[in-house]
Amino acid sequence: MSEHEGAAERVNELVDLINTHRRAYYEGNTVLVSDAEYDALLQELESLEGKYPELITGDSPTQTVGGSANVAFSPVTHLERMMSLDNAFSAEELKAWATKVGNVKFLCELKIDGLAINLRYENGNLVSAATRGDGVVGEDVTANVLTIKSIPRKLTGEGIPPVVEIRGEIFFGLEDFAKLNESLIADGKAPFANPRNSASGSLRQKDPKVTATRPLQMLVHGIGAWQNAPLANQSELYGLLASWGLPTSNRVRVVETIEEVIEYVEDLQAQRHSLQHEIDGVVVKVDSLNEQRELGFTSRAPRWAIAYKYPPEQVNTKLLDIRVSVGRTGRATPYAVVEPVKVAGSVIEFATLHNQDVVKAKGVLIGDTIVIRKAGDVIPEILGPVIELRTGSERAFVMPKNCPDCGAELRSMSEGDIDLRCPNAESCPAQLRERVAHIGSRGVLDIEALGEVTAVELCKDLLKSESELFALTMEQLLTVDYFKKKDGTPAEVSLKLLKNLDDAKTRPLWRILVALNIRHVGPVAARSLANHFGSIDAIFAANESELSEVDGVGAILAQSLKEWIQVDWHQRIVDRWRECGVAMATEGFAGPGGAEGVFSGKTIVVTGTLVEMTREQAEEEIISRGGKASGSVSKNTSFVVAGPGAGSKLAKAETLGLEVIDEAEFIKRLG
Repeated sequence: MSEHEGAAERVNELVDLINTHRRAYYEGNTVLVSDAEYDALLQELESLEGKYPELITGDSPTQTVGGSANVAFSPVTHLERMMSLDNAFSAEELKAWATKVGNVKFLCELKIDGLAINLRYENGNLVSAATRGDGVVGEDVTANVLTIKSIPRKLTGEGIPPVVEIRGEIFFGLEDFAKLNESLIADGKAPFANPRNSASGSLRQKDPKVTATRPLQMLVHGIGAWQNAPLANQSELYGLLASWGLPTSNRVRVVETIEEVIEYVEDLQAQRHSLQHEIDGVVVKVDSLNEQRELGFTSRAPRWAIAYKYPPEQVNTKLLDIRVSVGRTGRATPYAVVEPVKVAGSVIEFATLHNQDVVKAKGVLIGDTIVIRKAGDVIPEILGPVIELRTGSERAFVMPKNCPDCGAELRSMSEGDIDLRCPNAESCPAQLRERVAHIGSRGVLDIEALGEVTAVELCKDLLKSESELFALTMEQLLTVDYFKKKDGTPAEVSLKLLKNLDDAKTRPLWRILVALNIRHVGPVAARSLANHFGSIDAIFAANESELSEVDGVGAILAQSLKEWIQVDWHQRIVDRWRECGVAMATEGFAGPGGAEGVFSGKTIVVTGTLVEMTREQAEEEIISRGGKASGSVSKNTSFVVAGPGAGSKLAKAETLGLEVIDEAEFIKRLG
């Protein structure tokens, strides 16, 4: 195998792993690997993609911000994209970053372990509140945010712009979190694992009355869209936001040297357990807003800010067993079962071990006392055994030769692949239930009644393939004990699942594409494919060259698409879903290969706030009339539709001399 082929295989593996961990963290409030391990995977991927840029795929985590919008909540398109932050783990890395940004003043603030929120104020009134989502589109949680006392419904004071986005972190105070868990336990309910999960779960309640009972708080950490903000510094901005009635931190400090930054980091690390809320580090920013603009952004993070992550906490516990689970791609993953132990605010019972080589490298035996840590106050990781405490009764882990679920012989699927996989992709119960759970997950079809437990029960007897998911009937569901024992009558529970499935049939085409479980096809690539081709049939009819030319796709993903559809049972899924009424095309699509429309051959960017329609609806109108809806302005842009609050995209369009129209003119052109 050549060096390039080896790199391509490793990139494929890393993309799969990181996106799996992202979905668990952002969409399921679940953590699968250590924060440090996740960061190491991301750093390795960035290094390989830097060396081999042709391997970058549309679903690569280096090209996107983690998470997605929940269909249960209305989508909200942020006026300015919500970015992630790059990380530093040592003083040396902080100094290296400081060298890149130059001779500047630094603003230091706490990195609160909570849930990012984007508040949009128009003429001083709070008109929407949205979660981060994928950075472009978030979940509309306005009704729930209105119950949080510290967030003003109306800004007061002077200098309030017509439209402004306020970014902050919603969190639980530690005392409030402890009281909440005490009340849950008293009511016979399961407590939350940690304050972050409780904040996320509380904010995403479908009934705002429930959110109102949870003492959530918010602190502001920046702004999004604000056209021509008349400010010089981030610290000055915080003072202005506080004067409008917004909650800001009193622990922000502006310093002139990186040595003072490091001193701030060390001071807060010593105080971290005496703070009112959990933190997992410190955020350092360039204070000057003009210098921020000059430094700009990478594809996912600002160059003018960095997050310093504190070292994780460690505890000792017993390694009770090592078991193996099989995921939706067939990968067999050992995981540790440990004696429950509380660390960094939550109880740990499991930790991933990735593969048999990792188990060997860590040198752990079943029965060992082990050192376990939670990096970033989030995710458990086994560091190694305490050899001095061994009694002689410990035993080595032996990787099974056969799949624990279907009995198929585990094997490496390619030369040099250290992971073992179950080759029985179609019929392996473990792979099937993981694929079905993935279909129902928030970032895919968001089928409320189809969680992991339901997926397990459906795959025991009813489903032998996901092809039959949308063909389920009431009679079939009522034969399953699980539905008989659920709260409510069996008929009510079954009807809910059937209704959810029926609703899911009309999800946007890109979500249907992600639901097919095609390797590498994540939301970003799926959106591009859906916008370009308009139907499943057109996508699979295209050759690899045509697929590769689509923004965010590339050669690896194109090959994956062609290989997937050539498998008989994959084709049966598409055919059966179509028979059951699943929408396999965008209604009214008139893009490439379709009928001519008023926007045929045009690339159009929509930015700012629209009144008569959402930005997503405007983009659908563009696509349905033969045009391409783009998220970025370039010299190839035909024209820009700009509403109030349009920021950097409008400025770039004006710099390039592009045509800019308002919503009224856009509606007129729709005909």
